Amino acid sequence: MKDKIPLLDFEPTREAIIEPSRTTKAIDTPEHCVLCFFQEVLSRLSQKVPFKQIARHRSEMGTHPLWEFELNGKRIAAFHPGLGDAYAAGMFEEVIARGCRKFIAVGSCGVLDDSITMGHALVPDRAVRDEGASFHYLPPAREVDASPEAVAAIENVLKRRDVPYIRTKTWTTAGFYRETQTRMHRRKQEGCLTVEMEAASLFAVAKFRNVTIGQLLYSGDSLAGEAWDSRGFTKDTSLREKMFWLAAEACLAIGE
Repeated sequence: MKDKIPLLDFEPTREAIIEPSRTTKAIDTPEHCVLCFFQEVLSRLSQKVPFKQIARHRSEMGTHPLWEFELNGKRIAAFHPGLGDAYAAGMFEEVIARGCRKFIAVGSCGVLDDSITMGHALVPDRAVRDEGASFHYLPPAREVDASPEAVAAIENVLKRRDVPYIRTKTWTTAGFYRETQTRMHRRKQEGCLTVEMEAASLFAVAKFRNVTIGQLLYSGDSLAGEAWDSRGFTKDTSLREKMFWLAAEACLAIGE
């Protein structure tokens, strides 16, 4: 079967033809970095907070600035890695090559249970690998774990800030237009409460590159009913900014 399906033909060679450490220059970056999927939050904060652009990453999708700022007297970076498993994995690789080592990703997700109201905090401790990029970093397996120390840091911050949250398994898929009822129920039965497009890939890259990553999500749209319900999840900028700051606090707490 592995001979017939290229995605299952794992190649363990550490060095690739295009190696990030050779194509992306290491600089004096903060050790800690928030991978933020909220473009409008980063744009707004870059105007309000003393954000300093320390690098700029380019792709055919446009420019991805690497920002630096201070929180509680400590240096920390912020970066939008793009959407989808392969794109986010590639951008993540470049930020690692710059020099960042401890990460919290923050974004939104779909929910597979309607009782989870819009805006609820969720902390995935593992991800179902229903995408492609993770299979280029780790041998074939059904799931990949987040870094335990990053998960613990997120939970500690949420408890300290009295933010209710759910720790769960997440379903990472590369085909959001193929989230069928059958597939949704299968994932729910195996313990997934959330669905998104990047977690498995980010967790896999982190393991391969020996860096630390966790993810903080908020519940957005719902796939739990007969039809998709967007629930207007992209419109609450104040919620998204709050999630960013929680993620930044958690990122600095990794290893404490």
